[in-house]
Amino acid sequence: MRALWKGTISFGLVNIPVSLFPATRREDLKFHLLRRSDLSPINYKRVAEADGKEVPWNQIVKGYEYEKGEFVVLKEEDFARVDVEATQTVDIINFVEIDEVDPLLFYKPYYLEVQRGGDKAYVLLRDSLTESRRIAIAKVVIRSRQHLAAIKPQKKGLILELMHFPEELLDTAEFKTPAAKSIRKNEMQMAKHLIESMSSEWDPTQYNDEYHDALEKMIEKKIESGGKTAPPPAKKKRPTNVVDLMSVLQQSLREKTHETKSDKSAKKSLTKGRKKAA
Repeated sequence: MRALWKGTISFGLVNIPVSLFPATRREDLKFHLLRRSDLSPINYKRVAEADGKEVPWNQIVKGYEYEKGEFVVLKEEDFARVDVEATQTVDIINFVEIDEVDPLLFYKPYYLEVQRGGDKAYVLLRDSLTESRRIAIAKVVIRSRQHLAAIKPQKKGLILELMHFPEELLDTAEFKTPAAKSIRKNEMQMAKHLIESMSSEWDPTQYNDEYHDALEKMIEKKIESGGKTAPPPAKKKRPTNVVDLMSVLQQSLREKTHETKSDKSAKKSLTKGRKKAA
């Protein structure tokens, strides 16, 4: 895989040569807009709102709307005046305890691969972050844009995770909070029992994008059938509100207990079958 960015991590007088690689991928299915009659692809044109005429690229400028219908035009030299110098350095500002940082600020991880000559300093940074339970807060310029970022230990390596600036987060005060309700002791115990019955060790292999998989299968079937569409499956009705919280908790717990017993019975039957075969 080709490195997205190459540079150094810098804190104090320590410099660690690293390369940056994407840590995630998302393979969305790509769709084209077509004309129904002959499946001809649809193209987009740049047209002016005033008269509907098409506008060539060399006649297009960037403008900021400071009032409704009022714009100020920004030229390339205007952007150059506020351009942040790309230093190819992840400049660590400070170190903070990870629990103090709002998880909503993190949004995109990258792998930091150590480069020649940086192994010892890389390991030192990784292990000291792990033992101190801290992360490094830094600024980095990637593709001419400055980002706030965090450097975190991740297994045997380090990751750089891009962050939102705090002012980008919406204030929770803008959203409705639940009305104060008194929770009965038996309701809390029942909820805890349900959570306990549904708890398990973290296994990332059991989670997958079901919508993506189902969409791929549907497309394959449609190709095989020459474009014919099967009727959609009937959707199960879900309750729209909770009338009796206690009864819903009890029913959920009974269903979960039944599922657990069924799973255990299936495992026992499989074990007996294997023993007989042996």
